[in-house]
Amino acid sequence: MRIHLLTAGSRLPSWINQGFAEYAARLPPECRLILKEIPLGAGRRTGDTARAMTEEGARLLAAVPPRARVVALDVRGRAFSSGELAQQLNHWLQDGRDLALLVGGPDGLAPECLARADLEWSLSPLTLPHGLVRVVVAEQLYRAWTILNNHPYHRG
Repeated sequence: MRIHLLTAGSRLPSWINQGFAEYAARLPPECRLILKEIPLGAGRRTGDTARAMTEEGARLLAAVPPRARVVALDVRGRAFSSGELAQQLNHWLQDGRDLALLVGGPDGLAPECLARADLEWSLSPLTLPHGLVRVVVAEQLYRAWTILNNHPYHRG
């Protein structure tokens, strides 16, 4: 299974890229984490938020691999404990399909992305910077994998 982290926005600080790369590299081939950055909508330059979200949503959905399970990262989604996320990851692995994780731009995901999602996942009730979401998702997926494999990384 490949996990595609599809995110609106690019040109982030190097520490974000380094943090993401660190955890993505720790994941084994059967959970390969691939980052794909989607350009922000042109409406952002003119202040047309609705247009920007629509453009970003269309680009995110176009980047979803065929037959992939879609998970939208959204503050209103389901929160998982580390153990629950490990169980969810195990379910995804057994399903065998690729997984597409959608991260919206500054104003969140377009309604079309939320409608397409098989699951909405909340990392926190806090609003997190979109770059930081990349690092948190990568670390949490790695943590879930370590739980499934009795690796000492997770000790809680």
